[in-house]
Amino acid sequence: MLSARGRGALAGWARAAEGPLGAAGLRSLRRPLPLPGPGRRAAQSDPQGWRETLQATATVLREGGLVALPTDTVYGVACLAQSSPAIQKIYNLKGRHGGKPLAICLGEVEHIYRYCHVNVPEDLLRDLLPGPVTLVLQRSEELNKDLNPFTSLVGIRIPNHPFIREVAQACSGPLALTSANISTQASTLTVSEFQDLWPQLSLVIDGGVIGDIQSPECRLGSTVVDLSVSGKYTIIRPGCALTPTVEILGKKYGLTSEPPSL
Repeated sequence: MLSARGRGALAGWARAAEGPLGAAGLRSLRRPLPLPGPGRRAAQSDPQGWRETLQATATVLREGGLVALPTDTVYGVACLAQSSPAIQKIYNLKGRHGGKPLAICLGEVEHIYRYCHVNVPEDLLRDLLPGPVTLVLQRSEELNKDLNPFTSLVGIRIPNHPFIREVAQACSGPLALTSANISTQASTLTVSEFQDLWPQLSLVIDGGVIGDIQSPECRLGSTVVDLSVSGKYTIIRPGCALTPTVEILGKKYGLTSEPPSL
């Protein structure tokens, strides 16, 4: 059962979706649901509020909705990766075609083996995850075939943020995850920065400001690295964690750097 707080938040978003209210009406009803407590320590400082927000988020996702929520890098938009209609909603939201892949978000490193063919040591995975890194691996047959059907690869995210990881665990399956912005626009560090997307979302979780909004480096997103070829790695996007990622892959595990394909 959802609490009165959770029911009230969801009811506001639902009423806003029922008819044409205009921008002012949408803003008055669709208010972000605050993530309780001070930042990532919220689960300890307000455990009941944390559980209620987690339950509300999981409920919306299970019903096929899109939820904006904080990660360890920028704000993201998530849906159930195994739901083809929800995946199409994300592409519509982003204003881009389906040829640009979505990553999946998991709660724990051991879950990677269900959805990917892993050809690197588990210690390597745990050295990078949870963290601001997307690991690209060969996908398994467990993944929804409508998720990135044009490629045999998939990017794996396990953000170093407890809320989204607990959401993934509560949904008992991978989340499809993308940044909360229109394609070609800057990544977002506060919920107000993507307010234009609210009408297309089922719920927004406000986790406060992520990083320094004045710093361009804080908007780089995760470092994306392809580990699908044994013994090699390819940096697809430098992102915010390039230096430590390269040190771990090259110096600690002896992988060879390969340039990206053109």
